[in-house]
Amino acid sequence: MKQATPTAMRMFALPGIPEVHAGDDLAALIVDAMQAGGERWQAGDIVVIAQKVVSKAEGRTRHLRDIEAGPKAREIAAASGKDARKVQAILDESSDVIRVAAFAPDGLVITRHRDGWVCANAAIDESNVGADGVLLLLPENADASARRIAEVLRRDAGFTLGVIITDTFGRPWRRGLVNIAIGVANVPTVVSWVGQADAYGRSLRISEPAFADEISAATGLLMGKDSGTPVVVVRGLAWEADALANAKQFVRPVKEDLFL
Repeated sequence: MKQATPTAMRMFALPGIPEVHAGDDLAALIVDAMQAGGERWQAGDIVVIAQKVVSKAEGRTRHLRDIEAGPKAREIAAASGKDARKVQAILDESSDVIRVAAFAPDGLVITRHRDGWVCANAAIDESNVGADGVLLLLPENADASARRIAEVLRRDAGFTLGVIITDTFGRPWRRGLVNIAIGVANVPTVVSWVGQADAYGRSLRISEPAFADEISAATGLLMGKDSGTPVVVVRGLAWEADALANAKQFVRPVKEDLFL
C-alpha cells in the first residue's frame, strides 16, 4: 500500500544528548532530551538516531593494540596501504571482500558486511570516537537495537513511534555520502506503488520508494559531523506502523546484483 504524500513535514534535532559511553541507556537519554527541550511526542513521530551513539552505548569498539592481523589481512594491507590491524577488523565484520585498491588517503577495501551492506571498510569508523587507535563497529544487530529503543519510547509516549538507526554510506557512481537506514523499528522500509496510478492515471509497475532511506538522508542535514546532534525527530509524514519492518529488507539478494 502506498503512503499518502504530505505537503509539509518538520524535522528537529534533539539538543542536549551528552557524550555517550558503553553501558549508557540511550533510549532514556532521548526521553530526557525530549523533555528538556519542552517537546512532547506526537502520533506519527519517527526518531532517527546516528549509528555512532548506538554503537558507543553498546560498547561496539575495538582497540588496534588488541588486534593481531592474519595472513589475509596482511595481504590486503600490502595491496591497499591500510594498517593490517584495521584490515583484520574489517575482515572480522565481513562476509566477502569485493574490491581492494590503493586509493588515497589510506587505501580502499570494499566488503560485504555480514548484515549484507556493501560498503567501504565494513562501515568501521574512527571519526568522533574519541581516543586514537579505537575503531567503532556497527551494532551487533541494528534492527534489534531499534526495536529496544522503540519500546522504551512507546512506554514514554503511550503510543507507537518509529525508530530508524542511520549510518553514512557512499553511493556507486556518485560522489559524497548520505545517511541510510541500517536499523528499523515500525517504519516501513520500501513502500510499493506497484499497481497504483501516477498523477496522470498511468498504472505504475516498478515504483518502490525507499521510505526509510529517504527519511534517513533528510535527517543527515541536521546531523553534522561536528554538531553533536545524533538524534533527529521527523514529524508530519503519513505512514503505517509495520511490526515486521527491518533494514535487512533493503538488501538486494546477490543473485539479483547486476554489478558485482
